[in-house]
Amino acid sequence: MLIRKKNNKEECEIDKKKLNEVLSLSDKILKLLYIFIIILGVYALIVLAKETKIFYIIKSILIIVAPLFIGIVIAWLFDPLVKKLQKKGIRRAIGTTAVYVVFLGLIVIIVGSIIPILTEQVNEFVKTSLPAIIDTLKGWIDSILNTVSNIAPIDVESMRTEIFNKLGEVGTGLTSDLPTLTVNIVKSLFSGIGTIVIGLVIGFYLLLSFDSATDTIVTLLPRNMREDTRLLANDVNNSLRNFVVGALLDALFVFIITSIGFAIVGLKAPLLFGLFCGLTNVIPFAGPYIGGAPAVIVAFSQGIPTGILVLLVIVVIQFVEGNFLQALIMSKTTKLHPVTIMLGLLIFAHFWGILGMIVSTPIIASLKAIIMFFDNKYDILKFN
Repeated sequence: MLIRKKNNKEECEIDKKKLNEVLSLSDKILKLLYIFIIILGVYALIVLAKETKIFYIIKSILIIVAPLFIGIVIAWLFDPLVKKLQKKGIRRAIGTTAVYVVFLGLIVIIVGSIIPILTEQVNEFVKTSLPAIIDTLKGWIDSILNTVSNIAPIDVESMRTEIFNKLGEVGTGLTSDLPTLTVNIVKSLFSGIGTIVIGLVIGFYLLLSFDSATDTIVTLLPRNMREDTRLLANDVNNSLRNFVVGALLDALFVFIITSIGFAIVGLKAPLLFGLFCGLTNVIPFAGPYIGGAPAVIVAFSQGIPTGILVLLVIVVIQFVEGNFLQALIMSKTTKLHPVTIMLGLLIFAHFWGILGMIVSTPIIASLKAIIMFFDNKYDILKFN
């Protein structure tokens, strides 16, 4: 009761404790309602953008201005490092040159050492391992169907024929498409080498003066908007950069350690599956399962001991990565509630699949930074 009698008289007083509880509950409900409205608004905008094909237009524009986009991303990522060198007394031009030399050197080493090994492993996997995996899967399915036929009157033969035909189609498709896909990716990289080179050159010149880029853009705005715009840009910039850098380092760690672990336990094409685990690891929650599932299936087709060892490698690495590495590498990343991340994954995956799942969290982190900025300024979400 919010109002209670005092000394059995008509005189009443407000129960402050109960009132505070009701107000606190109302505050939480209103905040959840705001979050729901924001999520619904984002969903509506995505649907509208898809119907109007605005993303197709953006994609076309990005393809046209790809070198400029590459240059901006490179300058954006390396700007904090160059600033740190400046604080140590190194001129920005020298610091930019040093960062670029190290960056290009790492690219040459990585591409020169990994691409040949990866191509060789893919070809070997397709020629020798894949047929054996298909035969093993057929054996498993055959045993399961025989067991089912002893339990219930089912047309096992037609099911067996249908499943085996599908497996044959998958095996044939992978045998012909996987090497082709690998070659096409390499060809695309080389065909786009001109775009990449131009992007690197643009990135170098942008990085020379990137520290003043925001101020230059802000000066184009009215004076009463400049300070707020600068603060908002810094918040979004820091939130997005911390997430991207942290996610890249995290994925690199998973790729390297997983590839080594797979190679030690004897998994076929360890670099291929390690790379897949590293790439999918940038997807929160679902990424480790998406990346680990193919490796586990292939490992069990090689033998139960190999399957158990590969599963153990994945579990151990994900435990270390989830409990220690993320806290270390991504400690400054914008914190998002797991429910928010999952909703974002579901919405973006519905429209853009795996690519949508990859970009959902940084986009949501940026939106959160924008919302928190206006909340701090105008007290939108606080009701106390």
